[in-house]
Amino acid sequence: MKQDIIIKKSILNHVKKFYSAIAETDANINELNKFLKILLKFQKKNKVHIFGNGGSASIASHFSMDLTNNSKIKCFNYNDPTIITCFANDFKFENWISRTINKYGEKGDLLITISSSGKSKNMLNAVKAARKKKFYNVITFTGFNKSNPLKSIGDVNLWINSKEFNIIENTHQFWLLMMVDIIKKFTK
Repeated sequence: MKQDIIIKKSILNHVKKFYSAIAETDANINELNKFLKILLKFQKKNKVHIFGNGGSASIASHFSMDLTNNSKIKCFNYNDPTIITCFANDFKFENWISRTINKYGEKGDLLITISSSGKSKNMLNAVKAARKKKFYNVITFTGFNKSNPLKSIGDVNLWINSKEFNIIENTHQFWLLMMVDIIKKFTK
């Protein structure tokens, strides 16, 4: 019986935290609006590249698939283990994404990075590579510390005021998939 009470309280507490993070959409509405307008410019031109580590890599894959399937936007993620392990082995893990951008990115493309901490070296190096390639914009999704390194070098920055990975990642996924649903309205 006591275990049931603890479980129920834990579930309700987690839902409240997630709701609180989603409620921060108000604080991020201008950045979300900019992000949506940028995505809409990519219909039928250039490419969108999206990257994440761990759970964020799964979010990147989901967004990439849904965006490509539901719009005229070409969105790529590079979560194939062969490309990751090849480039990580040959150029170190912190450089595998920048190496991918150097191989597949072109001037005018868009980079989206997802890093809960905003400190992932491979994401920071990806932004540097995108800048050298003259990408159109860099969009960052982060959490934890508001003044994290990745957020400080993006053009459009979506930040979650949380220190819990699952809250941050679920909010990032919510926002990204919300963009797909909105973009579908413009492609009918």
